[in-house]
Amino acid sequence: VQLVESGGGSVQAGGSLRLSCAASGFAASDGCMGWFRQSPGKEREGVASLDSDGSTSYADFVKGRFTISRDKTKNTLYLDMNNLNSEDTSMYYCAAPALPVPTCSSGYRGVGDFPIRGQGTQVSVSS
Repeated sequence: VQLVESGGGSVQAGGSLRLSCAASGFAASDGCMGWFRQSPGKEREGVASLDSDGSTSYADFVKGRFTISRDKTKNTLYLDMNNLNSEDTSMYYCAAPALPVPTCSSGYRGVGDFPIRGQGTQVSVSS
């Protein structure tokens, strides 16, 4: 089971990025997955979650700016990030529960505790 994130980079405030998370070894098209972020010296923050039925959950600080989605044919999870600001600067990780479940029972809040996670992709936003 492996998750590999990509798409991070450096952008100016107000810019956009699309993060991708390619899953192998299990069907990312099935079940709960999500994104969390963590910066050095800061606590892990759940960002967004996606259920098997397409239901989504977002942290207040990204609501209206970020969109989580997946392409089942590519077994890939995405995070579209718009109107970025300096507070969004962080390492972003995609994650999944140890066993496939249809619903993220705790929404975005639980994503940071999922045991299956990638190596992360860095997002840096300059003001």
